Amino acid sequence: MSRGVVIFSGGLDSTTLLYDWVRSGAFDAVFALSVDYGQRHAREILCAEKIARELGVVHEVADLRGIKKLFGKNALTHEACAVPNADYAPDNMKTTVVPNRNMIFLALAGAWAASLGAGKIGYAAHSGDHNVYPDCRPQFAEAMDEALGLCDYSALVLERPYVNLTKADIVRRGAELGVPFEITWSCYEGGDIHCGHCATCRERKQAFRDAGVSDPTEYLN
Repeated sequence: MSRGVVIFSGGLDSTTLLYDWVRSGAFDAVFALSVDYGQRHAREILCAEKIARELGVVHEVADLRGIKKLFGKNALTHEACAVPNADYAPDNMKTTVVPNRNMIFLALAGAWAASLGAGKIGYAAHSGDHNVYPDCRPQFAEAMDEALGLCDYSALVLERPYVNLTKADIVRRGAELGVPFEITWSCYEGGDIHCGHCATCRERKQAFRDAGVSDPTEYLN
């Protein structure tokens, strides 16, 4: 039996990866793991739940809200830290770094995958993340792949198929797969609709423009 676990935020990238794996026919079953780590809002998790239901995959949300205080001051978990509204770039996006977040996510996915007898874990880091987020770099993924291969009796494999793709490339792939982009969530503000001006909304808009794909997202601004 071939099974896979996707780290699933409900965002554009991880949703595309989830659709990719489900539609590939390479797995007997695909599972989706979201993590509530005390982030600024729960809107992305609500979107993840809706997408998982529509796709018909088993979806679990790990409740790690208790570790929020360990992450210090950053724009995603600390209300006093402002969300950056400038374009997506290393200097202004460093405030959105949650220390070692992906290692925590991958460790949880590894535990669940091992209990399910799943041989592969997928996460959707892409090339645009490399300069901003240390735990999205290819070197990090390679090291985690090696660690996951040693953490259980059966070796786990970390798949990161988008690591050399741009966000526009992922949008094109999602369009090919029929991803319901309008349900996915990117905005750091977490309102009723995307704010349209925070850095990740700006990045989302630009990705659709660069991909030549119509953006179905509703933006406040």
